[in-house]
Amino acid sequence: MSTIPKLLSIAGSDPSGGAGAQADIKTFAAFGCYGMAAITALTAQNTRGVTAAWPVAADIVAAQIVAVMTDIRPDAIKIGMIATPDIAAAVASALGSSPRNVVLDPVLIPTQGVSLAAAGLERALLVNLLPLARLVTPNIFEAAALTETPQARGVDEMTAQARLLIEAGAKAVLVKGGHLAGAPVDVLVSDGETRLFHGRRIDTRHTHGTGCALSAAIAAELAKGAALVDAIATAKVWLEGALEAAGALQLGEGRGPADHFFTYRS
Repeated sequence: MSTIPKLLSIAGSDPSGGAGAQADIKTFAAFGCYGMAAITALTAQNTRGVTAAWPVAADIVAAQIVAVMTDIRPDAIKIGMIATPDIAAAVASALGSSPRNVVLDPVLIPTQGVSLAAAGLERALLVNLLPLARLVTPNIFEAAALTETPQARGVDEMTAQARLLIEAGAKAVLVKGGHLAGAPVDVLVSDGETRLFHGRRIDTRHTHGTGCALSAAIAAELAKGAALVDAIATAKVWLEGALEAAGALQLGEGRGPADHFFTYRS
């Protein structure tokens, strides 16, 4: 039996390779894991933004997941772009009642381009996928949308939004504060406790797919058996290194991707 950690990404496709399922699989590989993917949507995007998105039929998404789950059962699952309420329900049904180590990154609004969420998706995520997740990783825009509250301006409001998501059924919530001014800080609420993860502001425009990479890295560490806090800390250090190295790639005219394989080139 294979001993390599196995991960499934349930996400949209980014043809430029910087975000979505392509970025997830790169991240899994960077952490020494075997990556698989069930595609939820096709997109037209590059480093300059998203110009169009086409959801995959919900039954096709479910069939992809079932095919993987009944053969190469993953040790962790990262869920990214879901696109429609029907897909959210289909994903939950395909995964069953107790999937392993699910990290839900609720992709709703891209930094540049068209919306990646159909009407009613926020509610569908809360009802169908939030209870299945070991960790939910919204940024401050997504946390505001999911909780129907104003955008957080600091740690206290981020913490309050995380607690609202816990009340809605999440087991643990990491609200990412990278879009706040000043040094970035993420807020984790888990098991009734609050923990802050302070980071460094990396001076780079190459931040395409950063959220995808972080949640995928956390999932990879969970698949390897790490505790939740340790998985987050390790993923954040890795992401800072990937962002620092991103400029050397010189990919794209806009917000290029992080360097997922920087450790192999250092």
